[in-house]
Amino acid sequence: MSRRDRAARGATEAAPPPRPDEATPLGNGDGRRAGEGPVVSLSGVRKTYGRGAGAVHALRDLSLDFTRGSFTAVMGPSGAGKSTFLHCAAGLDRPDAGTVVLGGTDLASLNEVELTMLRRERVGFVFQAYNLMSALTVADNITLPLMLADRRPDPAWLDRVVAQVGLSDRLGHRPSELSGGQQQRVAIARALAPRPEVVFADEPTGALDTRTAKQVLQLLRDVVDSTGQTVVMVTHDPVAASYAHRVVFLADGRYAEEMTRATPELIAERMTRLGEW
Repeated sequence: MSRRDRAARGATEAAPPPRPDEATPLGNGDGRRAGEGPVVSLSGVRKTYGRGAGAVHALRDLSLDFTRGSFTAVMGPSGAGKSTFLHCAAGLDRPDAGTVVLGGTDLASLNEVELTMLRRERVGFVFQAYNLMSALTVADNITLPLMLADRRPDPAWLDRVVAQVGLSDRLGHRPSELSGGQQQRVAIARALAPRPEVVFADEPTGALDTRTAKQVLQLLRDVVDSTGQTVVMVTHDPVAASYAHRVVFLADGRYAEEMTRATPELIAERMTRLGEW
C-alpha cells in the first residue's frame, strides 16, 4: 500500500477532534501573529551535500519563522528537505549560508561547545525511536537533560509535566515495562522537563499504532495549548499534521505554501499536488 493510500485510510481511522474545516494559504512563510515575534527564525538558509554534478541542494534560500506557543507541522515529498530543515533549525547541523536564530541567539555565533549547551538547555527533542535509557527509571529518563546540564529540577513544573503526560504512576518503571505509547510519553516529558524554547519532533508517531498515535498527538496539542510550549514537528502523515495549528509544505528545499486549521483530507490533497510522497 502506498503512503497516499495509507494516509487516506488513516484519515478515516484517526481523525482529530473537530475544528473549523478551513485551509488558509498564507503565502509568506512567516507564521507570525499580531504582537508576537518568532522563537525560531530561518532566513535565506541554504544547505548542499556533495559537490559538482553530484551535489544535492537540500535547502535553497529557506526562510521560515515559528511563533512562540504554536504547533507547526512541516511536510513535503521525499527529498523536500524536511530532515535537513530540522537539523539546521535545531542546531544539529550548520547551514552553508543564511541565518538561524533561536530565542534571540544567532546559532552561527556559537562554537561547538556553546551550541551543545544551547541544545541541552533550550531545545527539546522527540524522535520516533524514543531514545530512552533502558537502565534508568521513567523519573530518571525525564530528568536526564537537567542532570546533564547540571541544573536542579523545578518540582512544580516536573509534577505538572508528569501529570500532563499521564505518567504519575509509572515513575519507578523501566522503559522495558512500558508500552510504545507510554515510552513516547516519557520522551515528550523528557523534552519538556528543561522548559525549552522549542521542542522539535521528528516523526514522533511513526512507530505507534493508530489509536496510540492519536493519543500522543492530542497530548502534544494539549501541551502547546495549555503551557504555551512551541512545537515544530516533521511528519509525512496528514492525520498527524492536522493536529497542528499550521502546516508548512516544503518542495525541492524551498518553502512552497502553508495551511491553517486543515483537515487530513485537505492536507493529503495538497501533498498530492506537490508530488508523490
